[in-house]
Amino acid sequence: MPRTRLQPNSLPDPVRYSHGFRVGNTVYLAGALGTEADGSMSPDIRVQTRRAFEKLATVMQEAGGKLTDIVKLTVFITDMRWREGYGEVRAEFLPSNPPASTLVQVVALADPNALIEIEGIAVLD
Repeated sequence: MPRTRLQPNSLPDPVRYSHGFRVGNTVYLAGALGTEADGSMSPDIRVQTRRAFEKLATVMQEAGGKLTDIVKLTVFITDMRWREGYGEVRAEFLPSNPPASTLVQVVALADPNALIEIEGIAVLD
C-alpha cells in the first residue's frame, strides 16, 4: 500500500521526522508541540494545547481530512495539573464523539519549555 508523507508548507520542516503519513485511508500524526511560528512557546497549557491541535488540523487537512477523523489520541503531559486546561481546549476542537485517548504524564518532552505533546491516528472515509 502506498505511503504519502504529509509535510504541510505552512509548518516548519522537522528534522529527522515527518509530520505524518497517509497509508490508504489511515493517517498517522506525529506528536505536535505547542510551538509558535517563531519557535517560541507560551508557558500557558491552554495556548500550547491550542497550537498543537492547530498543527494536527493542518496535517489532517494535507491528508484530506479533519480533526474529527481522528480515532485515537495519545497525549503526553509534563504535569497532571495541566489536565483541566488541556481538556478545555480539546473540547473546543473535538466537541462531540471524542476519539479513544490515552493521557500520560512524562518527565520531559523534546523541548524543555513544552508542557504537552499530542499525536494521533485518523481514519478517512
